[in-house]
Amino acid sequence: MTHDISVLIVDDHPVVRDGLRGMFESAPGFRVLGEAANGVEAVERAAALDPDVVLMDLRMPGGGGVDAIAALTRRGARAKVLVVTTYDTDTDTLPAIEAGATGYLLKDAPREELFTAVRAAAEGRTVLSPAVASRLVSAVRAPGNEPLSAREREVLALVARGTSNREIARELFISEATVKTHLTHLYAKLGVNDRAAAVATAYQRGILG
Repeated sequence: MTHDISVLIVDDHPVVRDGLRGMFESAPGFRVLGEAANGVEAVERAAALDPDVVLMDLRMPGGGGVDAIAALTRRGARAKVLVVTTYDTDTDTLPAIEAGATGYLLKDAPREELFTAVRAAAEGRTVLSPAVASRLVSAVRAPGNEPLSAREREVLALVARGTSNREIARELFISEATVKTHLTHLYAKLGVNDRAAAVATAYQRGILG
């Protein structure tokens, strides 16, 4: 006989916690062990209750979900983390997955999709809502997701003004060789091969205002 999947619900809205608890308690095969209202509490509750799956919201006052996921990963927690959130932007999705989340669903997912996702997460399978999956795939495929350093941005801004390497070196009080190194790094991050493409891509991505 298979055991019930134990769940910890983490969300700063009591109404959302009540709704999720009601859904899982009324469905066979699940057991709700407890709730937490923020990321810090989530890490403590997960350590005390040892759930199979943590349903984790991301943006919560008093401790966000990404930090909590990273903390659980660092501690080697057995629980699999399934993010259940309203947000599907890259700034939310990628850090959560990188921190160690097993899956990522949006709160408007149908209840059957949520149940299926929790079962899959409990087995260690990755679950992504279609909207999030397509974003992740495009983000992984697109070169240059790494952010530019402050110095690389300075160099790029000067390049955009048509400044030569020698003039950039003089203006930033660095050697020409260092300017070339910065250019090599920012080309790689932007996925381009020359100055013109770097400037065009930077404008396109909003790096240069």
